[in-house]
Amino acid sequence: MKFEQDFKDAISELTDKEKDKLILRLLKRDIPLAKRLYFELVSTQTVEELRSEMETRLKQRLGHIAHPHFGLADLMMEIRSLSGEISAHVNTTKDKVGEVSLSILLVNQAIKDYTPRIDRSSPVKAHKICVYLVSKCFKILMLIQALHEDYRVEFREDLEQLGELIGKSHNLSHTAIHNGLDLNWLLSGDLPENVKAIHTAIRKQGFLR
Repeated sequence: MKFEQDFKDAISELTDKEKDKLILRLLKRDIPLAKRLYFELVSTQTVEELRSEMETRLKQRLGHIAHPHFGLADLMMEIRSLSGEISAHVNTTKDKVGEVSLSILLVNQAIKDYTPRIDRSSPVKAHKICVYLVSKCFKILMLIQALHEDYRVEFREDLEQLGELIGKSHNLSHTAIHNGLDLNWLLSGDLPENVKAIHTAIRKQGFLR
C-alpha cells in the first residue's frame, strides 16, 4: 500500500503520546513485527543464542517424533511446523546464516531418523515426503548461493552428509534423480551458480510436485 504525502504529514503531526498508542495498537496486530522490534530494541540475547535455542528445540521435536508410532504424515507436519519456526526466527533476527544451518540440520536429522520408514513404504506412499525433502534441498542450495561466498565453506560438511544420507535411501535417491537434484552438488559442495534457474526450469516442467 502506498501512502500519500498528506497522510504522512498528518501522522507526523500527531503528539508523541498519540503515536505511542497507535504504534502499540498496530503491534498487537502484527506479532512478527513486534517480536523483531523487541529483539532489536530490548532483548539482551544475541542472534547466536537464539539460533542455539532453535537448534535445541528442533532436535527435541524431531527426536520426539522419531518414536516408531509416528508415521510419514507426522514427519511432514513436524517439518512444516519447524520450517515455519525457522522462518519466524529469521524474520525476528535477520539471521540468514542461521536460516541455512537450521534448515540443513532439520533435513539431515529428519532423513537420518526416518530413512528406514521411508524405504519400508511403497514409492507411492513415500512420494509426498520424498518430494518435499528434495524441494527443501533445493531451497537450501538457493539460500547458500544467496550468501557471501566466504560463508559457503561453513556448510561443506553438512551438505556432504545430506548427500550421503539421501544416497543411502532408495526412495529418496530415486526421487532426487527423477526431480533433477544432482547429489554430486551436495557431496562435492560444488554448487551450480544458476541453481535458482535450474529449480525454476524443473518446476515449470512439472516436477517437484
